[in-house]
Amino acid sequence: MNSKIILRTLLVLSIVALTYFCISSIVTPIKFEQMRAKREVAVIKNLVAIRTAEAEFKMVHGRYTADADSLLYFLKYTPKKEVLKEGSLTDKQLEGGMTEARAARMLRAAIARAKSNKKLDLPTIEDAYAYVWENDKEIKKQGLQGFRRDTIYNNMIETVYKGEYDVNSIDQIVIIPYTDGQRYELEVNDNYTTTQGIHVPLFEARAHYNTYLGDLNNQERVNLIDKETKLEHYPGLKVGSIEAPNNNAGNWE
Repeated sequence: MNSKIILRTLLVLSIVALTYFCISSIVTPIKFEQMRAKREVAVIKNLVAIRTAEAEFKMVHGRYTADADSLLYFLKYTPKKEVLKEGSLTDKQLEGGMTEARAARMLRAAIARAKSNKKLDLPTIEDAYAYVWENDKEIKKQGLQGFRRDTIYNNMIETVYKGEYDVNSIDQIVIIPYTDGQRYELEVNDNYTTTQGIHVPLFEARAHYNTYLGDLNNQERVNLIDKETKLEHYPGLKVGSIEAPNNNAGNWE
């Protein structure tokens, strides 16, 4: 009698264990993918921010940087140069040889003349433009009323990221989320030349699966890395490429 009870108990336990492992084999991959998807939203957000920063850095310096600290310093202390545009040249003006550069020079000269007149009260650049548009004979002769081209300098972080970051929070874009402060890998290739002989600077920013998925199920992570490696894909998320130009695309796009 006791042996039958023992056998039944063992059978029940075996069924329970088998059920558990069956459910676990289904739930574990699903949970892993859910967590992966959630984390990759944050990882991608930073990669996009880094891509934006690298593009701005290249516009100023003609190259990319693999130094995260230099990139952050650039964002914090380099003003964003922009051209303020008002008005446009007519076809007749363009056919007559007028260019935007020439028109801008003429307006700057007119404003300088106006400001040198101590009898005029022109406290702001807007006041100066309004005055020369209305009163300067040469500007009126050339039909440049309402035309304006000014170089202005704005805060880089506020201008580029539209208030999403500030000087105190911008450092986080180089930190991989869900890690203990690990930074994205930045790499550049300054020696790439196209078949036409054109020099093209390249950059790459990346985060390996082992960083932001490191505390999740080990076997699922190993399987994911193995799958991507066999497909000759980078086992993680990245933007850009140091092997060939790809318009700085992300491997999730």
